[in-house]
Amino acid sequence: MPSEQTSPAAPPRRAVSFARAHEIAVSFHHRGLLRQAEQMYRTLLRAAPRHADTLHRLGVLSNQLGRSDEAVELIGRAVAIAPGSAAAHSDLGIALAAAKRPHEALAAYEKAIALDPDNVEAHNNLGTILLGLGRAEEARAHFERAVALRPSEAAARINLGNALAALKRFDEAVAQYQTALEVDPKAAAACNNLGLAFAAINRPADAIACYEKATTLEPTYVDAYKNLARALAAANRHDAAIAPYQTALTLAPNDADMENDLGNALAVIGRHGEAVVRYRRALALRADFAEAHNNLGNSLAALNLHEDAIGHFHRALALAPGLLEVHNNLGGSLEALERPHEAIACYERVLAQDAGNARAHHLRGFALRSLGQLAQARAEFERAVALAPAKPEFYSGLAESRRFSADDPHLAAMERLALDMAAHPRGAQIDLHFALGKVYEDIARYEESFRHLLAGNALKRQQIAYDEAETLGRFRRIAAVFTPELLRSKRDVGDASALPIFIVGMARSGTTLVEQMLASHPQVAAAGEIGEFARATESFFDSAAARFPEAVASAPPEQFRAFAARYLAVLRAVAPTAERITDKALGNFQLAGLIHLALPNARIVHVRRDPLDSCFSAFAKYFTNAQPHTFDLAELGRYYRGYQALMTHWRRVLPHGVMIEVQYEELVADFEPQARRIVSHVGLAWDERCLAFHETQRTVRTASATQVRMPLYRSAVGRAQPYLPMLGPLREALESDERALTKQE
Repeated sequence: MPSEQTSPAAPPRRAVSFARAHEIAVSFHHRGLLRQAEQMYRTLLRAAPRHADTLHRLGVLSNQLGRSDEAVELIGRAVAIAPGSAAAHSDLGIALAAAKRPHEALAAYEKAIALDPDNVEAHNNLGTILLGLGRAEEARAHFERAVALRPSEAAARINLGNALAALKRFDEAVAQYQTALEVDPKAAAACNNLGLAFAAINRPADAIACYEKATTLEPTYVDAYKNLARALAAANRHDAAIAPYQTALTLAPNDADMENDLGNALAVIGRHGEAVVRYRRALALRADFAEAHNNLGNSLAALNLHEDAIGHFHRALALAPGLLEVHNNLGGSLEALERPHEAIACYERVLAQDAGNARAHHLRGFALRSLGQLAQARAEFERAVALAPAKPEFYSGLAESRRFSADDPHLAAMERLALDMAAHPRGAQIDLHFALGKVYEDIARYEESFRHLLAGNALKRQQIAYDEAETLGRFRRIAAVFTPELLRSKRDVGDASALPIFIVGMARSGTTLVEQMLASHPQVAAAGEIGEFARATESFFDSAAARFPEAVASAPPEQFRAFAARYLAVLRAVAPTAERITDKALGNFQLAGLIHLALPNARIVHVRRDPLDSCFSAFAKYFTNAQPHTFDLAELGRYYRGYQALMTHWRRVLPHGVMIEVQYEELVADFEPQARRIVSHVGLAWDERCLAFHETQRTVRTASATQVRMPLYRSAVGRAQPYLPMLGPLREALESDERALTKQE
């Protein structure tokens, strides 16, 4: 049996000294190996619980890991054991500041400086605490000491610049930031804060350049993106502000203020649909955000969603009753819903608290004009301009309210404002261009008039989404669906009511004059441009399976009757006792076939005007909503021809007696025979009051609200003639489409 062999004994492990273990832990800490460093620090403290340096360093590490309360406890123990360590007192101040205990942090830094007057970090950190507590002068002294001790350190100079900026010593702050950038050209914070200082001393271009550089140096610098976006918006470069807002929100997605600001930038350039999304996100983050409710209301109003807008205006006022401008906005939506008396009450609430509120006077002028109180309206427009003569938007109402002469001082004021158009917000530029277009026409300076109309329309066209191909294609689809065969097959499906009178035509064709004449008849009430027929069409004839117009062919009879019932209920609410009610929504010309199927006894009055006069008058009028085709002459001409082709189709397929056509030029040349013909067409006996239409008191919110308050005039006939040499794109569009139509026929 072999003898048993034993392995040689392992050499004994050499014990690592406490000092060496501490040195290794500190090495791990410095190299960023925090988990290993923490384990070793804790092991060392089990062996020597009162080792001040280990307690201090473990506290610093805990603060690095976000455990500030633990850091305060650990470093506090170290300070109690070794109270003469300036570094420990300084680091205790850092931990206390992180734990949101600024006054205790301040005491710790002061102790550190008492022990070591040249401790740069303690001076810097104490200055930061003092600045946060609003004690900028004391902070400045500590930052200056830090700079004196370490002049080549950018951070101290940035902090000194911040203190000087807080003291409104912006020129000195600029010098400190610039020196910081000389010391460290990659100091993004110095760039950002230099931008803020430049903004404070009204150097916006320099501020924007600084913010842009800061975002280049540090592509994740959220505050720099915010500041860049806000500076661009303040410089009326709202379209350029959108990208930095979006980047900032990508980096910090839960910032309600920034969502609201981005919504504002989108709204200013007319992208209200996108603005609505941003305001809703802001409110999802902060439901009690009164300003966002107000802004959302404004964008909904711009999208003609006034009922929804009113809800948000009321919510904003419930949250912040002192926001006077919300009353103005609420009034605007109420007026748009044909509630001028309520609108005026809103404006008067503003004026009761702020008699110099120019916008309230301006809006009150429009409400009074819609009620036919033209002299009072003019006085309000004059008052608004007198209160805010540098605001271009307030000249629009005044320009529309009366004729101007060449020596009118208001014209001179508008011309001065126009010298620097870029200084005004985009919307104000548009208002001023249209106002000058109208005033220059008054004084027969047609080339200058046209130049401003062209510029104003071009700016507005940039703000809106208009799909010309879809619009004109829809006209053709409607004509293809509403064949004589379809109308015959569905002739008994509708409601027999003769209540509605549909007045259709292009904008500025004379439809308001016809409506005013009919509304002067004692048996007729005017609903204006209510738009309900189009809304009901979308509800009843748009589905996942089919859209209007194609859905009409397969719709059952009960669908037409339900559709008619909804429309009639809305119309009847306008005037419960009237025998006839006019609906002057211009887009209804597209729906004449559906009108006849749903309401076979309703009557349609189609008002026509010379194509050039009609189109140019639309181009010269600033339509804030619902007429997206009017801002480009060529698009306007092509739209007119699409409209003309569709009306030619209706003339062929509608049964005799459903639609009457009225030529504007014939109406104003020989009014009574034409008026009698229209009244007879809608099934009523003649009434002499129809001849005194301008005396009829009712709300008129259309672009012709002033004109229908005047006796009959013929001066609008041939309106486009002075502008003919300038209307090349419109004339070409009209003539080329005319040739195409002729060729097709």
